[in-house]
Amino acid sequence: MSTISIIGSGGMATNIAGRIAKAGHVVEVVSRDPAKAQALAQKLASGAITGTYGAAPAGDIVILAVPYKSAAAVVADFGKALHGKVIIDISNPVSPDATSLVTPAGSSGAQEIAKAAADGAHVVKAFNTIFGHVLAKGGRLDAFIAADDVEAKARVSTFLESLGLRPLDVGGLQMAQTLEALGLMMIGLAKNGAGTWDFAMNVDIG
Repeated sequence: MSTISIIGSGGMATNIAGRIAKAGHVVEVVSRDPAKAQALAQKLASGAITGTYGAAPAGDIVILAVPYKSAAAVVADFGKALHGKVIIDISNPVSPDATSLVTPAGSSGAQEIAKAAADGAHVVKAFNTIFGHVLAKGGRLDAFIAADDVEAKARVSTFLESLGLRPLDVGGLQMAQTLEALGLMMIGLAKNGAGTWDFAMNVDIG
């Protein structure tokens, strides 16, 4: 059992935190709004705690569960408090009409967040290809991850396995561009071809 910190208190943060708590980890909820952090911690009812926004998170793994448009600013707010931490970026940087990505050409949301992070922090892309409500249902799902730091990637893989997920390494952090495009495709598939949001992407390895 370990402490996992989550920055954010919205729907995706709630679904991820619930799965983490069920796996037996201690969840630290951090939010700009202390009342929202407290409400989520109480909802988890499993020894969850709250942290102070901008202060060093208790967990070595920090899940950044905020909208992409504010993600880099949030990381900058924490500054050196994230030194040595593994930051999991879950965002899908899509346009308001969900038809395109809003990241600079040749970059990804994860790479832009990494630029804003303090030296010594390691950004890992994960969770962006799993819809929150599907994650909350349980079951063994495939979780794609991308990162440059080998040790950070290994730690996140072990963490994902503890949640009952199957981590699948797609390469360095530049591959976050592809994962974010996959996230966008999944949104399009849900709204068009599938007609439902109740699905997940899985790899059949023969």
